[in-house]
Amino acid sequence: MENNESLPDNIEYAGFWLRVGAALVDTIIIIMVTLPLTYLVYGSAMLEKQGHVMGGWDFVINWLLPTVAVIVLWYCKGATPGKMVTAMKVVDEKTGLTPGLGQSVIRYFAYLVSMLPLFLGFFWIAVDKKKQGWHDKIAKTVVVKTK
Repeated sequence: MENNESLPDNIEYAGFWLRVGAALVDTIIIIMVTLPLTYLVYGSAMLEKQGHVMGGWDFVINWLLPTVAVIVLWYCKGATPGKMVTAMKVVDEKTGLTPGLGQSVIRYFAYLVSMLPLFLGFFWIAVDKKKQGWHDKIAKTVVVKTK
């Protein structure tokens, strides 16, 4: 988006299924990175994992690394790899600019709000006029199609 002060009238919001596709791409990439790293640290013990976190490195590799990566990508590029390959971008709903760092952090953790009631906050994208999930509404972002 150009450095403007509001979104153009002809903006095209990214819909539910396109965003699902981007999320699948991102999930595959995250697994391709975290699984080998976790195996490198824990070996076959990772297959017998009981509970959510095996130890410090498990937390860093499988929770902290993906969180930081997604937030930094939104802040720096306005998109994760999945959104990049599907020609989408996360932008501030008022300015059309890449979201700020605080806005990116809020959007990430607002995913929890979208997940809690049976993922209703994500399904909301399908019916919302600006195709915003609850996390977008909380963070004041929209996902738009790029050229």
